[in-house]
Amino acid sequence: MLEIKRVEEKEVELLAQTASQVWHEYFPCILSLEQIDYMVEKFQSKQAIENQLKEGYEYYFLNVDGAVGGYICLKEYPDYLFLSKFYILKDFRSKGYGRKAFEFMVNRAKEAGLNKIRVSVNKYNSSSIKVYEKFGFVCYNAVVQDIGNGFVMDDYGYECQIK
Repeated sequence: MLEIKRVEEKEVELLAQTASQVWHEYFPCILSLEQIDYMVEKFQSKQAIENQLKEGYEYYFLNVDGAVGGYICLKEYPDYLFLSKFYILKDFRSKGYGRKAFEFMVNRAKEAGLNKIRVSVNKYNSSSIKVYEKFGFVCYNAVVQDIGNGFVMDDYGYECQIK
């Protein structure tokens, strides 16, 4: 059974550990280990997450039968809900939890009076792109962003209209 639970301040360390685990198990097929380590430290370390929480980001654990199965991160903007992070640990993939998390996001957007969800996804992350497209997302732009240390994020912007 999936429970989607907002991350509390005292759980940020666990979230950062989960982030490191999922990034290191998923991204080696499209990013170098050096870039993964850099991005985890820059965007998903305990300090980075604490800063994001102060900036209005909302983190949620995807708990499956009491175990952390992944997490999502959302932020409201005036015209859309931004899906900043959506990660499911390997042992919990392909079991319908992504669909339930997406339904949660849709409801969260509706509660905020928003009619679309946006996400950025690495151009070479074909499996995630397929999932987003299955959920009704369409590509609306492409962006290459310098993130420092000689690394870039080479992403597509996807959005989903909420009905």
